[in-house]
Amino acid sequence: METGVITVRSQRQAEDWSVVLLSQGIESMIQPGAEPGQWVLRVEPENYTRALRTLRVYVTENKQPVWVQPVPWSGGLIFDWRSPVWFLMLAVLFYLSTYRFKSIRDLGIVDSAAIHNGEWWRFFTATMLHADLPHLASNCTIGIIFLGLAMAQYGGGLALLAAFLSGAAANVASFLIDQRPALGASGVVMAALGMLAAHSIWLWRTERPVGPIVLRSVLGGLLLLVLVGFDPASDVVAHVGGFVVGGICGVILRDRWARNDLVNTIAGLVCGLLAGLCWWLALR
Repeated sequence: METGVITVRSQRQAEDWSVVLLSQGIESMIQPGAEPGQWVLRVEPENYTRALRTLRVYVTENKQPVWVQPVPWSGGLIFDWRSPVWFLMLAVLFYLSTYRFKSIRDLGIVDSAAIHNGEWWRFFTATMLHADLPHLASNCTIGIIFLGLAMAQYGGGLALLAAFLSGAAANVASFLIDQRPALGASGVVMAALGMLAAHSIWLWRTERPVGPIVLRSVLGGLLLLVLVGFDPASDVVAHVGGFVVGGICGVILRDRWARNDLVNTIAGLVCGLLAGLCWWLALR
């Protein structure tokens, strides 16, 4: 290979890599390659080794795990296929609380008297319980999609922890306004939707050319909130609360730690330990 020439797969990749190199003070020139459809980056010979090292680090840091994949025909959406694991756990809990140990539901729902007696963990355990099979099915169906998209954008562990905390916060809001018994993962699901809407707003502020697409994404998120979250038979306060708190979490997190494996691993462990602690307190 000619010194100073870096072969790339496409013009888009050449443009992206050129920006990466420029951020490190390495100027490059984008040119068509020798073969049709081929593109190359040309750098000064003395910068060639440093340019390769910079691009190698960039590719390594931005490499998507095997479970994070683009959604076909979606226009660039990516999905984290670990999200069904959380909802599989909810399905197992539903089976246990419905057919095996029915006391689980009474011990985990948001109950006014129990909350006043200091059982704060019910705000968390209630997000993992469901009243009946249709309730579970509806939350799992849309929840897998929303949470999977949010996990792909913010990082698996961070998105899951943020959605879990937001769901509990939504239960707190619902409890303060309407102290009737409550349960369900709707707050968590709406929190994931709120995080997606916040991510779209952040894209609009940083990447102006995608403004119309982002605007449609935000409006679509609000429309979904109205269609799914404003069912009179459901806990509207928890739905809106989850969406709002999830959006706030999305604004705080943005893409800052999305690709930091250590941060996401720690966040995932914290989420698992918090869920385990709450259920231990509920069942002891």
